[in-house]
Amino acid sequence: MSIAHGIRTLGVLGAGQMGTGIALVSALRAKVPVLLHDRSPEQVKKGLSLMDRLLSKDVAKGRLTNEEAKEARDRVSVVGVEAGIQGLRDVDMVVEAVSENLQLKQAIFSSFAAELKPEAILATNTSSISITKIAASALPASVSAASEEGKKIASRVVGLHFFNPVPVMKLVELISALQTSQDTLDRARAFAVACGKGICFPNPLAVNNPLCDFHATEVTVSKDVPGFVSNALLMPFINEGTATREDIDTTLKLGMNHPMGPLQLADFIGLDTCLAIQQTLYEGTRDSKYRPSLLLQQMVDAQWYGRKNGKGFYEYDK
Repeated sequence: MSIAHGIRTLGVLGAGQMGTGIALVSALRAKVPVLLHDRSPEQVKKGLSLMDRLLSKDVAKGRLTNEEAKEARDRVSVVGVEAGIQGLRDVDMVVEAVSENLQLKQAIFSSFAAELKPEAILATNTSSISITKIAASALPASVSAASEEGKKIASRVVGLHFFNPVPVMKLVELISALQTSQDTLDRARAFAVACGKGICFPNPLAVNNPLCDFHATEVTVSKDVPGFVSNALLMPFINEGTATREDIDTTLKLGMNHPMGPLQLADFIGLDTCLAIQQTLYEGTRDSKYRPSLLLQQMVDAQWYGRKNGKGFYEYDK
C-alpha cells in the first residue's frame, strides 16, 4: 500500500556537503520547497554554489533540462542567521545534518521540539549516534519522558542517514529510536523514496516523484545500534593498517569488488568525521575493533582531513 509522506515543506539544518545534498534531492526529486539554514553565512554560500554546480552538470549531461534545474533551485530558500531555528517553525519535516557531536545534536533537537510545530517529523542524518538518545533530548525539562506528551514528542524523531554524495549514492538508512512511532517511520521512508531513494520501476511508493531514472535506489532499515549497519561494517576497514594505503585499497577493490578502497573512501568522508564515528562506536560498544588507530588520531590532529582540505591518506588538488 502506498504511504503519503505529507511533507509540503522541508527544513534542512546544516549547509555542508550532506545538508546541501539533502536539500537538492528534496527539491529536485521530491519537488518540495526546502528551507536551508546554517549558522554560518559563508557555509550557506558554499552550499548553494555546490548546488548550482551540480545542477549545471546534470543539465550539461542531458539529465535535466534548464527548466527542471531552475525549478529545483527556485524551491530552495535560505533561512538567515537572524531567524535561526525559529525560521523553520512551519516545516512538516526537518533534517538535521551537522557534525557528529551528541551534545550539539541534543541541543538542536531540544530547540526543534520547542520551536517547530508539534506534528513535524524531526529527522537526524547522524551516521553513528544513538537515535534513542537524540529523541530523549527533544523533551522540554518540564515534560516527563513517560508522560503522554513526552512520548508523543519523542515519537516524531527518526534517523534518516543519507550517504555522501547524496545526489549520487544509492542508499538511505532508516533508523528507529526506541520511541519512534510507526507513522513517523512510514512517512520518513516514503519521503526518502520520493527523493529517489527507493526501488522503482516506476516506484508505486514514490509520492510526487517523476518516473524512475538512474537515481532509483534503496532504503534499508537498521536497529538503533552504534554505527547502524553501514559504519559498523566500514570503520574496521578504515582502522586496519596491515599494508600500504595502495595495497589496502587495491585489495578491497580487486578482491572484494568494492568501487573504492576504504582509505580513499575515508578521505572522501573526511578523516575528522571518521574519527568521530569511531569514537562513538568504541564508546558505545567497548569493542576493541572500533578503537580509533593512533595514526588516524594523529592525522586529524595534523588537520589532514582528506579531500575537503587537500590532504589525508592521499593528496588532492584544492
